[in-house]
Amino acid sequence: MQTRNKVFEDISQLMTNAMGVAQGAKEEAETAMKSMMDRWLADRDFVTREEFDAVRAMAQKAREENEALKARLDAMEASAK
Repeated sequence: MQTRNKVFEDISQLMTNAMGVAQGAKEEAETAMKSMMDRWLADRDFVTREEFDAVRAMAQKAREENEALKARLDAMEASAK
């Protein structure tokens, strides 16, 4: 009976060690994948959301100013005729 318990204890210990190795491999794979994705994204020159929003606001303001100037120009041209 004692031998049987020793076998079960050895198998249990082996499974515990295997789970630890698998967990370590999983964490290492996740870290490698994250690093690879970070490098890939950095190489693509993507902009941050804040930069995008700032440029979009500038473009909107420029459009509004352009429309106002066009309206003034149209009014000046109409009064010149």
